[in-house]
Amino acid sequence: MIIVLRQGHPVAVAQVTQELEEHGYQVLPVFGVEKTIVCAVGGDEHKNVDFLEQLRAHEFVEDVLLITRPYKIVSRESQPERSVIDIGGVKVGGNEVVMMAGPCTVESEEQVTQTAEVVARAGASILRGGAYKPSTSPYSFQGMGVPGLKILRQAADRFGMKVVTEVMDVRKVELVAQYADILQIGARNMQNYDLLKEVGQSRTPVLLKRGMTARYEELLLAAEYVASGGNQAIMLCERGLRTFETATRNMLDIGAVPMLQSLSHLPVIIDPSQGTGKRDLVAALSRAAIAAGADGLIIEVHPNPDHAIKDGPQSMTFPQFEDMMPGLKRVAEAVGRSMRMKSAKA
Repeated sequence: MIIVLRQGHPVAVAQVTQELEEHGYQVLPVFGVEKTIVCAVGGDEHKNVDFLEQLRAHEFVEDVLLITRPYKIVSRESQPERSVIDIGGVKVGGNEVVMMAGPCTVESEEQVTQTAEVVARAGASILRGGAYKPSTSPYSFQGMGVPGLKILRQAADRFGMKVVTEVMDVRKVELVAQYADILQIGARNMQNYDLLKEVGQSRTPVLLKRGMTARYEELLLAAEYVASGGNQAIMLCERGLRTFETATRNMLDIGAVPMLQSLSHLPVIIDPSQGTGKRDLVAALSRAAIAAGADGLIIEVHPNPDHAIKDGPQSMTFPQFEDMMPGLKRVAEAVGRSMRMKSAKA
């Protein structure tokens, strides 16, 4: 349920919150530029008809809207205007298409520093990289951990970038947040509800990847777990689905961009590297994603992909990434947007 409040009533939020909590609702106020709304979840509004009429009768209540979708806070009904997430001056969800790029896995300081310099000079604003890596095999490389986090932070600061990196463990959320500007929830953890609740308690923005077999509703319900904890700085990430097709690693769902934007106010990011598993397909699908309305891209880039510890076949070379960027800028401009371009600092 969404309660829209009139302006000029300073006690309205407190009074509505108290009444809703007395009826068993979980309450989350949202303070907009022009409107203040109160999101209420957990109650059975269809059985509380009299209570709804009581709410509508308050002079400070402009409207009461029922939402039938199981996700409330992240729905488009709760916030018709699309969210813009400000990450230290990098705004995701606005007119600019934001580029996140870097190695799949942190291997060394030299590898990350070289990559950060190249992608920043080409136009990336956010450095991606895995300090902790989920692996199907317990014997595969699991990441460098804290030393990897430090390497990412140092490289990003040197070239004026922000950091997005994956957090896999409830116990490490606070630790990773000390180094990262964005906490990534990987596809395998999309339905790790304890982890979602924990990052919901954090105030660090979240990049939530779609599970490899997840429906849109399941992805949005995962986002609802984060939002219901109080953290609404969430970006949804489409990274490809597992299907019967074997020509590519996954099947990238470009249609997820307009679909998710019609269902939710959250920004939508596309990961064409995981989405295909083939570096030669990344540029074409990146152009398609921007044309479809994606708010950003997250792409794997490596100094020498053929010798990468993980995911070498889907990691772009430096020349491939540099050659791709001007074309993405032209596509963005063709659909009335801009591509955020940023030169690396000395």
